[in-house]
Amino acid sequence: MAEPIKVLLVDDHQVVRRGLRTFLEVQDDIEVVGEAADGTEGVARAEELEPDVVLMDVRMPGMDGVDALRKLRELNNPARVLIVTSFTEQRTVVPALRAGAAGYVYKDIDPDALAGAIRSVHAGHILLQPEVAGALLSQDDNNSGQGRGGSLTEREREVLGLVADGRSNREIARALVLSEKTVKTHVSNILMKLDLADRTQAALWAVRHGVTG
Repeated sequence: MAEPIKVLLVDDHQVVRRGLRTFLEVQDDIEVVGEAADGTEGVARAEELEPDVVLMDVRMPGMDGVDALRKLRELNNPARVLIVTSFTEQRTVVPALRAGAAGYVYKDIDPDALAGAIRSVHAGHILLQPEVAGALLSQDDNNSGQGRGGSLTEREREVLGLVADGRSNREIARALVLSEKTVKTHVSNILMKLDLADRTQAALWAVRHGVTG
């Protein structure tokens, strides 16, 4: 059997953490490895426990979820971060996605859908609600890389289109008959050429410029 997905819960409400743990612990392929009550503790626990996925609240006392995300990226922590929030405002969710979150869900999400979301981001997918994707696309600083699409090779455009479709490196490799290492190199080149920070921004750039898989 494959190793279970290691999950860290970061939320300032103990009741929320307890509820998430209770449900996730009955999933055969998911293991809750720890909890944290704020962003500072969350970053420390992520470095200590090396989770695959972090479920992160946005608004917490002290270091909030957005600052915690930025700190994890500064530390090159490989954990995929899924925002779990009760706030639907774009001004709350968009900064978290820009800071490197792999997606977000609401706290009233169906439990089975939450488990599916964890598996999805762990597999390398990006979870964006249409309204938030639209907000990201409309912001001026999302024009980073505009006009540089011509520097991409045909293969890089193919890879970028599949990234925009939410495919993981493994799925892209399978679709294009490449090794995962080669796909990873293509993705790195795409981010460098377009001056983008991560796969989320690459996917949004692709949508904005009509690059599809």
